[in-house]
Amino acid sequence: MRMKRFWKEVRTPAAEGGFAVTLDARPLKTPAKAPMVLPSQALAQMVAAEWEAAGEEVGPEDMPATRMANAAIDKVSAQFAEVAEMLAAYGDSDLLCYRAREPEALVDLQAEKWDPLLDWAAEALGARLVPATGVIHQPQDPAALACLRKHVFAMNAFELSAFHDLVTISGSLVLAFAVTKSLLDHEELWARAILDELWQERQWGEDAEALAQRARKKRDFFHAARFFALCKQP
Repeated sequence: MRMKRFWKEVRTPAAEGGFAVTLDARPLKTPAKAPMVLPSQALAQMVAAEWEAAGEEVGPEDMPATRMANAAIDKVSAQFAEVAEMLAAYGDSDLLCYRAREPEALVDLQAEKWDPLLDWAAEALGARLVPATGVIHQPQDPAALACLRKHVFAMNAFELSAFHDLVTISGSLVLAFAVTKSLLDHEELWARAILDELWQERQWGEDAEALAQRARKKRDFFHAARFFALCKQP
């Protein structure tokens, strides 16, 4: 659904529990009619910027930060354990662990770009995931999965809302953690997430529909990364 713009002024005043977003002094609410209260002013300003930039009409696709905030308040807060468990389960089928058998150049490229991320996860997160060739599921060490689960459950609802997008868009729990820990810049991590797509594109050429879909995913991935980073900023 799209709505017509009725507001002129957008602000981010302090509110109980954080910062609100107001439209002409009226507090913004979620679809479930809960108060839109963000944990940091920087995050409230990110949401407010979407409403400030709105044209004559606006829809959910124009407001990724607002969508993530709504999800955090209306859904993730009420179903935190279920969402966290669903995301933690990605560790047992992480994109970075499923490797090509051939050609050799792709095998080498996956090892070059993905192995360092798995090594980092083993050191920084205490979770050593083991890559395998082919697409058949290879169960990971339960102890490693338990470590990853612990890190997922340590997040708050707003972080988990953004983390959901990072994981589901990339298909990798490890890569999503690398984003939240600022291991590499977002462009580089995004390139590693779509490594296979870029490889196929170089072999067979570009497809306009695939490019448009990737651009939308990249936009949402980068918005989620910024949303997560602003959750704890003072």
